Amino acid sequence: MNVAVEAANKNIKKILRKMIDNHQGWHEMLPYALLGYRTTVRTSTGATPYLLVYGTEAVTPAEGEIPSLRIIQEAELSNAEWVSKRNYQLTLIDEKRMIAICHGQLYRQRMIRAFHKRVRARIFEVGQLILKRIFPHQDEYEGKFAPNRQGPYMVRKVYSFAVKSANSSDG
Repeated sequence: MNVAVEAANKNIKKILRKMIDNHQGWHEMLPYALLGYRTTVRTSTGATPYLLVYGTEAVTPAEGEIPSLRIIQEAELSNAEWVSKRNYQLTLIDEKRMIAICHGQLYRQRMIRAFHKRVRARIFEVGQLILKRIFPHQDEYEGKFAPNRQGPYMVRKVYSFAVKSANSSDG
């Protein structure tokens, strides 16, 4: 779960960075950044975090100034009608969460399919000469102007492994 928290914090930092010019006064803009983060639809779930927690969409400050149809309709409800409507929304919250889970699973499958389209299977043979790629996070990395491959190396042994195809039905 730390990865999810770090990803959320990274996104909130990006929002704050866009809202302020310097590091001064970021704490004054934090509530607005959090409101924006919580009321934005996530691609992975198809819903806002606010909806998944509270069962209804948040009332934005703009809706307070210029009432939307939803706000006008709720203002006309009596207290008992409003409580009844809210209870109904709370009974549907589990269904909304299940829809978000299903949406997330479909999103994950789409991402896996997109990844597998870009991956090329490589078959190595004993005696074949290959080059080893040097990535920026490796110790051998010497900067952007240095060669990005090492070698050639000769393949001495080939290990076989099962490759799951992108078209397989077991997600």
